Amino acid sequence: MANNRPQILLVANRSVHEHMLVPPDVERLQQFADFAWLECDVPFDRTDWTTVPDDPSATAKVAAHVGGVDGLIVCHGSPRISTQILDAASKLQIIGELEGDRFGARIDVEAALARGIRVTDTTNGSSYGVAEWALGMMLNAVRNSGELFRQLIAGGWRLPPNERGFERFELTGKKVGLIGLGIIGRRLVQLLQPFHCEIRAHDPYVPKEVADVLGVLLTSVDQVMADSDVIVCVAPITPKTRRMIGKRELDLVKPGAAIVNVSRGAIFDPEATIERLARGDISGAFDVWDPEPIPADSPIRQLPNVFLTPHISSQTRDGRGRFFKIMVDELDRFFHGYETFYDLGVRTMANRFGAPPPPR
Repeated sequence: MANNRPQILLVANRSVHEHMLVPPDVERLQQFADFAWLECDVPFDRTDWTTVPDDPSATAKVAAHVGGVDGLIVCHGSPRISTQILDAASKLQIIGELEGDRFGARIDVEAALARGIRVTDTTNGSSYGVAEWALGMMLNAVRNSGELFRQLIAGGWRLPPNERGFERFELTGKKVGLIGLGIIGRRLVQLLQPFHCEIRAHDPYVPKEVADVLGVLLTSVDQVMADSDVIVCVAPITPKTRRMIGKRELDLVKPGAAIVNVSRGAIFDPEATIERLARGDISGAFDVWDPEPIPADSPIRQLPNVFLTPHISSQTRDGRGRFFKIMVDELDRFFHGYETFYDLGVRTMANRFGAPPPPR
């Protein structure tokens, strides 16, 4: 009898195979599919994320192994899934990017879609930890815990109220403004439910019905900056969002507010951010900065109204295997007749590269 089980191939380096594949999820995949690994070691610049070096030998190697493959998973080490590979993959139905930091550089998405191949992406495996840390950073910012910690380890105790111009406040019931309403932002909205916040967001790519379901008002960047008690950046870094928050936008922030960034440091102009925080009437909490590591002599390290962490929001024990778990979820849905959740389509790719959103 013919084997009707889907044939799934992972193309990645040894580190991915050894560290990102959690055994229970491998076993779960093997319950409905045959699973194999093809080792490739194409280098990838993790400071760029948008290009994969051309490697003819790796491309030929993958092309020689995809003839009977129904589902292809790619990650670090894989060559770009080009037309040469797609032409050799006559049975291919779905390609999954296991961890590409949003830009889908390992896949010729347009060519795959033109062939009727589904393309999905589980980069959001890190989003859960980032959303949790965004909430933690919000709480640190509104209480200005950075200054309190500095005071304590210096041998002091409690600062007099409002000594430095920023008065600590509670998060419950406040106006929260989100820059971005993707997976991180939507998860953060869920985590904020017990705080009964009024939430508004700027995200030109999010479907309005998503905002409706979440109970979030969609608005402009200026409205988020000017009318929020806590501003949280959870937007992706794209050509459109780089330096999106500069002096003009930061000058809109009202005294007594707090700003948080757990996304990418380059979205904020660092000099303008330092200048606004140095006035002392707002507080800030940043897991990311530009550049990273933060220079030792950067004034942001010394500002008393700032709480800093070294880009660790996604670095958790729980998050390490989540990318593959979500990928198995997607393959399970797809091969059992259900819709995948995390497709790389025209709207998603427009968002990731900062292009105008397509008509709704």
